[in-house]
Amino acid sequence: MEAVPNRVRRTVLTILACTLAIAFAVGFIDRPAANWAHDHVRRPVFLETITHAVDPLPLAATLGLTVLAAVAIFRGRRLGEKSETAIAACLAVLVASGIKEQLKNIFGRTWPVSWTSENPSWIGTHADGFHFFNGGTGWASFPSGHTCEVAALAAVVWLRLPRFRWLGVAITFLVAFTLWAADYHFVGDIIAGACLGTACGIGMVFVACRH
Repeated sequence: MEAVPNRVRRTVLTILACTLAIAFAVGFIDRPAANWAHDHVRRPVFLETITHAVDPLPLAATLGLTVLAAVAIFRGRRLGEKSETAIAACLAVLVASGIKEQLKNIFGRTWPVSWTSENPSWIGTHADGFHFFNGGTGWASFPSGHTCEVAALAAVVWLRLPRFRWLGVAITFLVAFTLWAADYHFVGDIIAGACLGTACGIGMVFVACRH
Protein backbone atom coordinates (compact mmCIF):
# COMPACT_ATOMS: atom_id res chain seq x y z
CA MET A 1 0.00 0.00 0.00
CA GLU A 2 1.22 3.46 -0.86
CA ALA A 3 2.59 5.45 2.09
CA VAL A 4 0.34 8.22 3.43
CA PRO A 5 2.88 11.05 2.82
CA ASN A 6 3.16 9.98 -0.83
CA ARG A 7 -0.60 9.97 -1.26
CA VAL A 8 -0.87 13.38 0.36
CA ARG A 9 1.86 14.78 -1.86
CA ARG A 10 0.28 13.36 -5.00
CA THR A 11 -3.13 14.70 -3.98
CA VAL A 12 -1.79 18.20 -3.33
CA LEU A 13 0.10 18.23 -6.64
CA THR A 14 -2.99 17.02 -8.50
CA ILE A 15 -5.17 19.72 -6.95
CA LEU A 16 -2.55 22.34 -7.82
CA ALA A 17 -2.31 21.10 -11.41
CA CYS A 18 -6.11 21.17 -11.81
CA THR A 19 -6.30 24.67 -10.34
CA LEU A 20 -3.60 25.98 -12.67
CA ALA A 21 -5.23 24.34 -15.70
CA ILE A 22 -8.59 25.91 -14.84
CA ALA A 23 -7.04 29.32 -14.23
CA PHE A 24 -5.13 29.18 -17.52
CA ALA A 25 -8.27 28.21 -19.42
CA VAL A 26 -10.33 30.99 -17.82
CA GLY A 27 -7.67 33.57 -18.52
CA PHE A 28 -6.52 32.65 -22.02
CA ILE A 29 -8.70 29.98 -23.69
CA ASP A 30 -12.35 30.38 -22.75
CA ARG A 31 -13.33 33.45 -24.75
CA PRO A 32 -11.52 32.71 -28.04
CA ALA A 33 -12.66 29.08 -27.89
CA ALA A 34 -16.27 30.16 -27.35
CA ASN A 35 -16.02 32.63 -30.24
CA TRP A 36 -14.60 29.96 -32.55
CA ALA A 37 -17.30 27.44 -31.67
CA HIS A 38 -20.02 30.04 -32.18
CA ASP A 39 -18.65 31.18 -35.54
CA HIS A 40 -17.78 27.80 -37.02
CA VAL A 41 -19.83 25.05 -35.35
CA ARG A 42 -23.15 26.85 -34.76
CA ARG A 43 -24.63 24.18 -32.47
CA PRO A 44 -26.09 21.51 -34.77
CA VAL A 45 -28.94 19.41 -33.43
CA PHE A 46 -26.89 16.23 -33.03
CA LEU A 47 -24.52 17.99 -30.60
CA GLU A 48 -27.43 19.06 -28.42
CA THR A 49 -28.72 15.48 -28.45
CA ILE A 50 -25.38 14.14 -27.20
CA THR A 51 -25.19 16.66 -24.35
CA HIS A 52 -28.74 15.89 -23.20
CA ALA A 53 -27.98 12.16 -23.12
CA VAL A 54 -26.32 12.78 -19.75
CA ASP A 55 -29.45 14.35 -18.23
CA PRO A 56 -30.93 11.08 -16.82
CA LEU A 57 -27.75 10.14 -14.90
CA PRO A 58 -28.77 11.53 -11.46
CA LEU A 59 -32.22 9.93 -11.70
CA ALA A 60 -30.72 6.64 -12.84
CA ALA A 61 -28.23 6.77 -9.97
CA THR A 62 -31.01 7.46 -7.46
CA LEU A 63 -33.11 4.56 -8.72
CA GLY A 64 -30.08 2.28 -8.87
CA LEU A 65 -29.08 3.04 -5.30
CA THR A 66 -32.66 2.48 -4.12
CA VAL A 67 -32.85 -0.92 -5.82
CA LEU A 68 -29.47 -1.99 -4.44
CA ALA A 69 -30.48 -0.95 -0.93
CA ALA A 70 -33.75 -2.89 -1.23
CA VAL A 71 -31.90 -6.00 -2.41
CA ALA A 72 -29.43 -5.75 0.49
CA ILE A 73 -32.28 -5.41 2.99
CA PHE A 74 -34.17 -8.34 1.44
CA ARG A 75 -31.09 -10.57 1.54
CA GLY A 76 -30.19 -9.45 5.05
CA ARG A 77 -26.50 -8.94 4.32
CA ARG A 78 -24.04 -6.79 2.41
CA LEU A 79 -23.86 -7.19 -1.33
CA GLY A 80 -20.91 -8.55 -3.29
CA GLU A 81 -18.06 -6.98 -5.19
CA LYS A 82 -20.02 -6.19 -8.35
CA SER A 83 -22.75 -4.55 -6.33
CA GLU A 84 -20.15 -2.46 -4.52
CA THR A 85 -19.02 -1.13 -7.88
CA ALA A 86 -22.60 -0.23 -8.77
CA ILE A 87 -23.08 1.47 -5.41
CA ALA A 88 -19.88 3.47 -5.86
CA ALA A 89 -20.99 4.54 -9.34
CA CYS A 90 -24.41 5.68 -8.12
CA LEU A 91 -22.95 7.53 -5.14
CA ALA A 92 -20.31 9.17 -7.34
CA VAL A 93 -22.92 10.60 -9.71
CA LEU A 94 -25.17 11.82 -6.90
CA VAL A 95 -22.36 13.36 -4.84
CA ALA A 96 -20.89 15.03 -7.92
CA SER A 97 -24.31 16.38 -8.86
CA GLY A 98 -24.89 17.80 -5.39
CA ILE A 99 -21.48 19.42 -5.06
CA LYS A 100 -21.53 21.01 -8.52
CA GLU A 101 -24.89 22.65 -7.77
CA GLN A 102 -23.44 24.31 -4.67
CA LEU A 103 -20.34 25.40 -6.58
CA LYS A 104 -22.48 26.93 -9.32
CA ASN A 105 -24.20 29.08 -6.71
CA ILE A 106 -20.89 30.02 -5.13
CA PHE A 107 -19.03 31.00 -8.31
CA GLY A 108 -21.93 32.53 -10.25
CA ARG A 109 -20.25 32.50 -13.65
CA THR A 110 -22.11 33.71 -16.71
CA TRP A 111 -22.62 31.37 -19.70
CA PRO A 112 -20.99 31.47 -23.14
CA VAL A 113 -24.35 32.19 -24.81
CA SER A 114 -27.73 33.51 -23.68
CA TRP A 115 -30.22 30.67 -23.42
CA THR A 116 -32.45 31.35 -20.40
CA SER A 117 -34.40 34.53 -19.56
CA GLU A 118 -32.06 36.60 -21.75
CA ASN A 119 -29.24 35.98 -19.31
CA PRO A 120 -25.99 37.91 -19.76
CA SER A 121 -23.39 35.95 -21.70
CA TRP A 122 -20.12 36.30 -23.54
CA ILE A 123 -21.58 35.80 -27.02
CA GLY A 124 -24.81 37.68 -26.33
CA THR A 125 -23.74 40.67 -24.26
CA HIS A 126 -19.95 40.30 -23.91
CA ALA A 127 -20.41 39.52 -20.23
CA ASP A 128 -17.99 37.02 -18.75
CA GLY A 129 -17.13 36.86 -15.10
CA PHE A 130 -17.67 35.30 -11.72
CA HIS A 131 -20.39 36.82 -9.56
CA PHE A 132 -19.87 35.04 -6.27
CA PHE A 133 -23.00 33.86 -4.45
CA ASN A 134 -25.15 35.49 -7.12
CA GLY A 135 -27.30 32.41 -7.75
CA GLY A 136 -29.82 31.89 -10.53
CA THR A 137 -29.78 29.80 -13.69
CA GLY A 138 -28.25 32.63 -15.69
CA TRP A 139 -25.11 32.51 -13.53
CA ALA A 140 -24.47 28.77 -13.30
CA SER A 141 -21.86 27.99 -15.93
CA PHE A 142 -19.03 26.96 -13.59
CA PRO A 143 -18.36 24.08 -13.19
CA SER A 144 -19.90 21.98 -15.96
CA GLY A 145 -22.44 19.68 -14.33
CA HIS A 146 -22.71 17.27 -17.25
CA THR A 147 -18.94 16.81 -17.39
CA CYS A 148 -18.81 16.43 -13.62
CA GLU A 149 -21.38 13.64 -13.54
CA VAL A 150 -20.02 11.65 -16.46
CA ALA A 151 -16.43 12.02 -15.19
CA ALA A 152 -17.51 10.71 -11.78
CA LEU A 153 -18.95 7.62 -13.42
CA ALA A 154 -15.87 7.21 -15.62
CA ALA A 155 -13.57 7.39 -12.58
CA VAL A 156 -15.41 4.50 -10.95
CA VAL A 157 -15.19 2.53 -14.17
CA TRP A 158 -11.46 3.28 -14.40
CA LEU A 159 -10.76 1.95 -10.92
CA ARG A 160 -13.19 -0.96 -10.80
CA LEU A 161 -13.62 -2.13 -14.40
CA PRO A 162 -10.23 -1.83 -16.11
CA ARG A 163 -11.42 -3.54 -19.28
CA PHE A 164 -13.86 -0.69 -19.89
CA ARG A 165 -11.55 2.20 -19.08
CA TRP A 166 -11.42 3.21 -22.73
CA LEU A 167 -15.21 3.50 -22.83
CA GLY A 168 -15.41 5.74 -19.77
CA VAL A 169 -12.68 8.02 -21.09
CA ALA A 170 -14.22 8.12 -24.58
CA ILE A 171 -17.67 9.06 -23.29
CA THR A 172 -16.25 11.74 -21.02
CA PHE A 173 -14.26 13.31 -23.85
CA LEU A 174 -17.28 13.10 -26.17
CA VAL A 175 -19.53 14.90 -23.70
CA ALA A 176 -16.84 17.50 -22.94
CA PHE A 177 -16.24 18.16 -26.63
CA THR A 178 -19.92 18.57 -27.45
CA LEU A 179 -20.48 20.91 -24.50
CA TRP A 180 -17.72 23.17 -25.80
CA ALA A 181 -18.63 22.84 -29.49
CA ALA A 182 -22.28 23.66 -28.79
CA ASP A 183 -21.23 26.65 -26.65
CA TYR A 184 -22.96 25.28 -23.58
CA HIS A 185 -19.82 25.73 -21.49
CA PHE A 186 -16.45 27.41 -21.48
CA VAL A 187 -13.37 25.20 -21.59
CA GLY A 188 -12.55 26.18 -18.01
CA ASP A 189 -16.00 25.04 -16.86
CA ILE A 190 -15.42 21.67 -18.49
CA ILE A 191 -11.98 21.18 -16.97
CA ALA A 192 -13.35 22.06 -13.53
CA GLY A 193 -16.23 19.63 -13.96
CA ALA A 194 -13.88 16.85 -15.05
CA CYS A 195 -11.59 17.40 -12.05
CA LEU A 196 -14.46 17.52 -9.58
CA GLY A 197 -16.18 14.49 -11.04
CA THR A 198 -12.99 12.44 -11.05
CA ALA A 199 -12.39 13.30 -7.40
CA CYS A 200 -15.94 12.27 -6.49
CA GLY A 201 -15.58 8.97 -8.33
CA ILE A 202 -12.31 8.12 -6.61
CA GLY A 203 -13.71 9.11 -3.22
CA MET A 204 -16.84 7.00 -3.56
CA VAL A 205 -14.81 3.94 -4.55
CA PHE A 206 -12.88 4.25 -1.28
CA VAL A 207 -16.13 4.77 0.63
CA ALA A 208 -18.24 2.01 -0.91
CA CYS A 209 -15.83 -0.73 -1.96
CA ARG A 210 -14.17 -3.09 0.50
CA HIS A 211 -12.38 -5.17 -2.15
